[in-house]
Amino acid sequence: MPIPIRSSARARNNSAHTPMHRVSLLSRITLLAAGCSGAAATPDNVIPPVPITLADVSRESVSRAVTATGSFGPKDEISLSFKIGGIVSRISVDEGDVVSRGAVLGALDLREIDAQITKAKTGFDKATRDLTRIRALYADSVTTLAQLQDAESALAAAQADRDAAQVNRDYAVITAPVSGRVLRRRVQPGALVGPGQEVISLGSDNRGRVVRIGVPDRDAVRLAIGQVAEVKFDAMPGTTYSGRVSQRGAATDARTGMVSVEITVTGADALPAGTVASVSVAVPSSTQVTLVPVESIIEADGDSATVYSMKDGRAVRHSVRILFVTGAKVAVEGLDGVQRVVQNGAAYLTDSASVREVSGAK
Repeated sequence: MPIPIRSSARARNNSAHTPMHRVSLLSRITLLAAGCSGAAATPDNVIPPVPITLADVSRESVSRAVTATGSFGPKDEISLSFKIGGIVSRISVDEGDVVSRGAVLGALDLREIDAQITKAKTGFDKATRDLTRIRALYADSVTTLAQLQDAESALAAAQADRDAAQVNRDYAVITAPVSGRVLRRRVQPGALVGPGQEVISLGSDNRGRVVRIGVPDRDAVRLAIGQVAEVKFDAMPGTTYSGRVSQRGAATDARTGMVSVEITVTGADALPAGTVASVSVAVPSSTQVTLVPVESIIEADGDSATVYSMKDGRAVRHSVRILFVTGAKVAVEGLDGVQRVVQNGAAYLTDSASVREVSGAK
């Protein structure tokens, strides 16, 4: 029995080293080696450089225009109203009418006002008679000095009441203070208006016609009287008018924060008042600014943005402040010492990313 057992074990041991078994094992080792060799050649964590093009950073003085939108009309616009409130009896003009100085434009119902005048005159007449009587009695030593002085004061007060009533009567009628054109008619006959409420707006061409614009204070300080302006009207597409800065406000508007600027326009007198105009005033600058291509600006948020440059094959991130846009370039702050920036490919970069400059760079 011991002999068969050893024979069986030797047989099994011999079968493990058959030629077929060695071929299968060699095949598996070869495949494993090939797999390891491929991983070493292209590891998964290697990122190829991002292809980019570069553009020069320029530093130069730029003539930057101040632009704004405004309305065209007479330089002098007068808001006309009644001094006191009341019922409007008549309005004698319509919008667009040309009127002469002194022409009656509107009036209140005068019945109540005339009654007040009559009352004031009656009080004045009574105070006059009382003073005459008191003076005679005082001369006869019948009344005291205090009574005489009281009578004199009463007459002065009655005279003031009479004069005030007459002023209200005078300003219950609107007359044209200058010759001009009616720009706006705010109310109709029969309407109840309050003191100072605009009834008619009158425009006078005595001092010409202008475009009124509002500009931020940072632009207003760059404008000066006499600077040349280009003016375009929506109503006249394709036509550009010549103008000049004729007036600049001395303070900002408390409501809008803007400074009022007037532009005198040549050759536009035929246009109606209120026509919308676009104004551009070229302002020369003696200060140099840093300019980069528009394409190089990414992650813009308000006046903040990001620009990339390249150093030793790596991307360098710069935070910049946008000053203004001029044509295809952007004026920025924050690139001191930088000579070239990434123009194409910046959107795919992160700080210190591997980059490769390709043809087409400037």
